[in-house]
Amino acid sequence: MANKYVYMFNEGNKDMKNLLGGKGANLAEMAVLGLPVPQGFTVTTEACTDYYDSGEKISEAVENQIFESLAKLEEITGKKFGDIENPLLVSVRSGARASMPGMMDTILNLGLNDEVVESVASKTGNPRFAYDSYRRFIQMYSDVVMEVGKAYFEELIDKMKEAKGVKLDSELDADDLKRLSEQFKAEYKSKIGSDFPTEAKEQLFGAVRAVFRSWNNARAITYRRLNDIPGSWGTAVNVQAMVFGNMGDTSGTGVAFSRNPSTGEKGLFGEFLMNAQGEDVVAGIRTPEPIDKLKEINAAVYDEFVEIVTKLELHYRDMQDMEFTIEEGKLYMLQTRNGKRTAAAALRIASELVDEGLIDERTAVLMIDPKALDTLLHPQFDGAALASAKSIGKGLPASPGAACGQVVFTAEDATEWATKKNTPVILVRLETSPEDIEGMTYAKGILTARGGMTSHAAVVARGMGTCCVAGLGDIVFGADGKSFKLGGNTYNEGDWISLDGSTGNVYGEEVKTVPASISGHFGRFMEWVDGFRTIKVRTNADTPKDSEQAIKFGAEGIGLCRTEHMFFEEDRIAAVREMIVSKTAEQREKALDKILPMQRGDFEGIYEAMQGYPVTIRLLDPPLHEFLPTDPKDIEALAKEMGLPVEELNAIIVSLHEFNPMMGHRGCRLDVTYPEIGVMQTRAIIEAAINVQKKHPEWNLVPEIMVPLTGEVKEMRFVKNIITETADAIIAESGTGLKYMVGTMIEIPRAAITADEIAEEAEFFSFGTNDLTQMTFGFSRDDAEKFLGAYYDKQIYESDPFQRIDQVGVGKLMETAVELGKKTRPDIKLGICGEHGGDPSSVEFCYNIGLDYVSCSPFRVPVARLSAAQAALKAEGHSAGSQV
Repeated sequence: MANKYVYMFNEGNKDMKNLLGGKGANLAEMAVLGLPVPQGFTVTTEACTDYYDSGEKISEAVENQIFESLAKLEEITGKKFGDIENPLLVSVRSGARASMPGMMDTILNLGLNDEVVESVASKTGNPRFAYDSYRRFIQMYSDVVMEVGKAYFEELIDKMKEAKGVKLDSELDADDLKRLSEQFKAEYKSKIGSDFPTEAKEQLFGAVRAVFRSWNNARAITYRRLNDIPGSWGTAVNVQAMVFGNMGDTSGTGVAFSRNPSTGEKGLFGEFLMNAQGEDVVAGIRTPEPIDKLKEINAAVYDEFVEIVTKLELHYRDMQDMEFTIEEGKLYMLQTRNGKRTAAAALRIASELVDEGLIDERTAVLMIDPKALDTLLHPQFDGAALASAKSIGKGLPASPGAACGQVVFTAEDATEWATKKNTPVILVRLETSPEDIEGMTYAKGILTARGGMTSHAAVVARGMGTCCVAGLGDIVFGADGKSFKLGGNTYNEGDWISLDGSTGNVYGEEVKTVPASISGHFGRFMEWVDGFRTIKVRTNADTPKDSEQAIKFGAEGIGLCRTEHMFFEEDRIAAVREMIVSKTAEQREKALDKILPMQRGDFEGIYEAMQGYPVTIRLLDPPLHEFLPTDPKDIEALAKEMGLPVEELNAIIVSLHEFNPMMGHRGCRLDVTYPEIGVMQTRAIIEAAINVQKKHPEWNLVPEIMVPLTGEVKEMRFVKNIITETADAIIAESGTGLKYMVGTMIEIPRAAITADEIAEEAEFFSFGTNDLTQMTFGFSRDDAEKFLGAYYDKQIYESDPFQRIDQVGVGKLMETAVELGKKTRPDIKLGICGEHGGDPSSVEFCYNIGLDYVSCSPFRVPVARLSAAQAALKAEGHSAGSQV
């Protein structure tokens, strides 16, 4: 039987999301529920895959099925596609299985040409509507299908409005719009070199190809990488009979949510515009009205809409994001989906849906994207600083939180300033569009002059957890494109401003921020999370302050304490440098004796902060040259301080230079070369534990001493002997009976494939996936960004292997090490301490291969806790559903 590539809406349902995409599956479901949905058909995600497999061509099988479905749609509507007298006009929209708001491309009013538009004008008696629809279609088709770019057309619209002395598109009359259509076609011809296509079927297949093509446009690839969406999924295409919100004052269009997407409060929330088409609301061309005002304009339509919203939320058991159109007083539903929401709103909605009996706790835990929790943990404005700050304007509170940064006006500048200058930036735009996604990702906050609470800027910012103030219409942009006026002042590129995304206030100054406090729904939700979680979550922390923060976020120990970070502190760097330049073991020991009490004090502080939870301390890892200066003035000052000739210190620095230091004299190799370093660190670790254990007899401290960069069992044995001889002597002398463990990091491929041998000596393994990734791939994590962009563009890699575990290569090494380690030592403790320990997909992988814990930075601990719970629930067979 031939593959079925096209489904009419009445042939699908919500469970066919993988095939029909989210939008197509939900349109089909609404049709099944008997809701007023304009009829149409969905070209499946498999057809998209077929398009790419066929060398970016629509195959004959797909083409034929589209024609068959078009004929059925003509029969349903009683109209004919391409006919002059009774034309069927359609919209063409994308719809991937995962919601990708604003990432893909839409075309409305397809099927219009010079003759059809005259017929529509005549039949409807509404030439303004006909030519408004036509000019929109020409602009969309030119932009989406032929990639001419919207800006050229917007310029023509602005010129015409200026000439007429009007501000809004809706103030242009039929003759104006007819002239605009002619200008648009001329613009098309000047850019493309041929006339605008008039044949309806040519238009349709051009649009379908454009949607398939847009699956791999730059912004879609970026969005997929940021949201762990595989490129192999493809997108579906929805072809739907047009309904028109731009037919006059009894027509309109809107976007609404069944609960507030910023706060989670139950109740209808949304916006609409009369005499408009859908993109007017979300693109922010005009600032829309709140949904409640629809009651005053058409109470019957409003009541019908409220009833449908209630029905959809009960049916999907989640907050819904809906698009609708009113055509001459009749309501049509164009979309429903589980709505994007802020993290705070997500927690409230999940809790209240449980209380309302719509979902259980398992479903609540599975419905929230772990990365969303990250946005709860970021700064808010300091109360005192905010009280003294003066607001220069107020827009719509589109995405909550606080942001402070320097003004930039383009997405490209936002990216460059943030990545190359390490500067916090606020992206200020007339309005944002999908092309701005990368710059929006790097911006601390987003400020737009146009657009409402459901504009592109608002939806994308909320999804990313980025503060956003939208629709601040008082902003006047400078002609130079590098300044704006607001509140009587001019702000130039690089000036500091602050945004309050919870109130919409904008401040023309730098306002101090404070860490977020989390309670209420968060605490209750995380209790559910921990009830389902089976693996532990630790933190990577090097100071008591970080350790305390991690404990507040629910950490159950330290998986990585990096001792070298302590070496850089001002009170000890001199002693560290003295140790490095020492010529004999005796000189080194003398310098290490100075460091010992400081290091011991560090560990005591960390043990105290962790309140008896396990602590894994890694011995010194980086190459020694990192502790020495490179600037000639600093070298001269250090030589003077140490009583050395400058030439001699220079010679030592040169001798320590390595061509590839990340694979050089570091990790356990330091302890093999200079055993006295291992002795001092072991002494500090054990003595600190003994001291803290005496203070807290109720705790059961078992220090875990971790040897870095092991690649050979004899190497591990040598360093372990240094540790055990030192530790055992101290413990015997103290008479305490303190227990401790010695383990290693698995971060060299050789260690992974000889893990059975290494487990003879190591009592635990911790995967150092940062180093394991760079050694497996053979590229440096510090330099990879220079070329990884090209790999994403060419779809060689879909995600950054330093952000998300490469399960095929690095993952195979990890699985091998787990299997071999357990064969030798069945009770071996297994964990991960690379920053992958806070990445949701990586946490799930670690759960699946049998690790006992994951460890990540303090602020990612809640993310890891939720990821671990979801991994356990999925393993039990519970579906993740649509995460928000």
